Amino acid sequence: MGRMSALERRESVIRAAIAEFARTGYRGTSTAAIAKRVGVTQPYLFRLFPDKKAIFVAALVRSAEDARLAFERAADGVKGGGRAWQVMADAYAQLISTRPETLLVQMQGYAAVAAAEAQGDDLVGEVVRAGWMSIWETVHLSLGADAERTASFFACGMLGNALTAIGLPVNAGSEGVLRTGMRQCTPAASSRVTTVGATSPVRLSA
Repeated sequence: MGRMSALERRESVIRAAIAEFARTGYRGTSTAAIAKRVGVTQPYLFRLFPDKKAIFVAALVRSAEDARLAFERAADGVKGGGRAWQVMADAYAQLISTRPETLLVQMQGYAAVAAAEAQGDDLVGEVVRAGWMSIWETVHLSLGADAERTASFFACGMLGNALTAIGLPVNAGSEGVLRTGMRQCTPAASSRVTTVGATSPVRLSA
């Protein structure tokens, strides 16, 4: 295998950053840990990104886009809001079970917004809000532009994120349970998600 290009190495850094920031947040994650995960030196890391915040922002942008694409691809060509709900719930269950860091790094982003803005730094908040709205619009359109159903879908999704973040014990077949719970969690049904596939508890760090 040939040497990685700078673009490929940058992609590796973003993926490593998502994994590290998902676990320990912005303040709790060192660039040394990210560099070690990628297999590069810190000086090389800063040839790709100007500073730690730029790496964090890139991780937030990528994770939001990954989540958005998961919903978009799942609902592509699906007709009917009810069916779209089901396939997007399945996509969410798959994502949170196989790549929980994608959701957990977004949680770390939410936690970082207030601290950053208190210090006069609006960039993180702008990135987090833009990512949130891009996911909202994709889900909203897939559900027939029904605001109530969209809000309900997001409420269920955020519950899943929270349960994953606190490391709720994993039960056998938890992905299937999450999928069933998401399907039941509609404006016309009780809002409940039983359990989710979880990782070790993460530390939210602004």
